[in-house]
Amino acid sequence: MYSGVAYQGSSTRDRTATLFGQTMGLVAMTAAFFAAGAYAGRHLSEGAVIVAWIAAFVALLIMNFVARRSSPAAVVLLVIFGVLMGVASAPTLYWYASTNPQILWQAGGATALFIGVFGSIGYLTRRDLSAVYRIAFFALIALLIFGIVLIFVRIPHGSLIYAILGLVVFAGLTMGDFQRLRRSRGLDSAPLLAASIFLDVLNVFWFFLRIFSGSRN
Repeated sequence: MYSGVAYQGSSTRDRTATLFGQTMGLVAMTAAFFAAGAYAGRHLSEGAVIVAWIAAFVALLIMNFVARRSSPAAVVLLVIFGVLMGVASAPTLYWYASTNPQILWQAGGATALFIGVFGSIGYLTRRDLSAVYRIAFFALIALLIFGIVLIFVRIPHGSLIYAILGLVVFAGLTMGDFQRLRRSRGLDSAPLLAASIFLDVLNVFWFFLRIFSGSRN
């Protein structure tokens, strides 16, 4: 009996390690296709960028439906999603790269540190973070509303406040996503987890871009 329990524990750990490796590999792959899309779309018009944003959102929605049925199809959609997000982000990234590329490196380094810290906390903690994740999700909705308000109402240091609040929100989301990664058992969940973690990384990167670019003004 004891050997059976030990074998079951070892099997669970191996499956968790495999899921972690697959998920992070998919995150890296998505980031690579994001970079390719950003390079390809650096000279696109504003209309094409809007279309890319919408198409990326649609690809993400479709992936949520097909992930449990076909893991290969979900991976293909993840690749498409990464490319489209890169295309949609291309003009902004190109502008930063042309005017002050150092900000991109600073934001990238800060993002790696941020995800490493809060991802590790979420992955290693034994405390259930589902409540934190739910609060962060509703806080994200409130943050989106605040962002819309900033378009029409000028608030002193509004962009900086928005970025700092965004980092707080995504600290909770990042911890929750990495805890879901540790607790998930099915390998077919890897594409959806990778998409969620990639979005955490991307949003944190944008928030740091706001902070570092604001400090230069």
